[in-house]
Amino acid sequence: MATAYESRYASHPKAVKAMDTTELRDEFLIENIMQLGKINLTYSHYDRYIAGSAVPKDTLKLEPIDPLKASYFLERRELGIINVGGKGTVIVDGSSYDLEYKEALYVGKGNKEILFKSQSASNPAKFYINSAPAHHTYPTVKVTKEKANKIELGSLETSNHRTVLQLIVGGIVETCQLQMGMTELKKGSVWNTMPAHSHDRRMEVYFYFEVPEDQSVCHFMGQTNETRHIWMQNEQAVISPPWSIHSGSGTSNYTFIWGMAGENLDYGDMDTCKITDLK
Repeated sequence: MATAYESRYASHPKAVKAMDTTELRDEFLIENIMQLGKINLTYSHYDRYIAGSAVPKDTLKLEPIDPLKASYFLERRELGIINVGGKGTVIVDGSSYDLEYKEALYVGKGNKEILFKSQSASNPAKFYINSAPAHHTYPTVKVTKEKANKIELGSLETSNHRTVLQLIVGGIVETCQLQMGMTELKKGSVWNTMPAHSHDRRMEVYFYFEVPEDQSVCHFMGQTNETRHIWMQNEQAVISPPWSIHSGSGTSNYTFIWGMAGENLDYGDMDTCKITDLK
């Protein structure tokens, strides 16, 4: 099959406190996302969010999966795509959009045929995709890094100097609830999203990439007074519940894509926690 998927159910924070390492990873870590010649999806019951990929050798078509109970994938959904591989093309109901490395595409509800193509079989595109339920149709929009809203945060002194690129957010692209962007850590910096925060109005998924060979990222999650960690490798994702912090530290600098959905589109809507209060 060209499309594979799995479902993940929502977990109560009390249950997560009792999980061992294997249980925690099984519940929240998404491994082996990028599989050549396949569309690979994870359907989360947190805000009915879907995270996954399309890595085409030739052409891959986005088909509806059984949990959607839909005649086509975007019948009641919107879609965000960021290319983290070689040059590729996304065809949306006959209209073609070429995506270079780290370029994004928003596709609105109601588009029936979504095709993914790689420009080179030896350097295939790696389309990282996120999807959330949608109630309205908004135009399909391509967003380059130049069009993104750039925010410089942190400092080298605190090991968290980073650039946040808001790609699929209000002011750049109109969406129902989906938001996506990318954070690039500067050389010498390893911490992301610090000080930590949560936002009970929306869930989030982090996709870590550009993690150098033989290096790793330690992702921190859980309630602020009961944190847990998951060690992650290159091109892996992790689901962050609305009640959980989401922060990471690598053994080298790296990049990650953040995607979120929920009832609030205000990017700054965060419940922050002082670093010294984390437990």
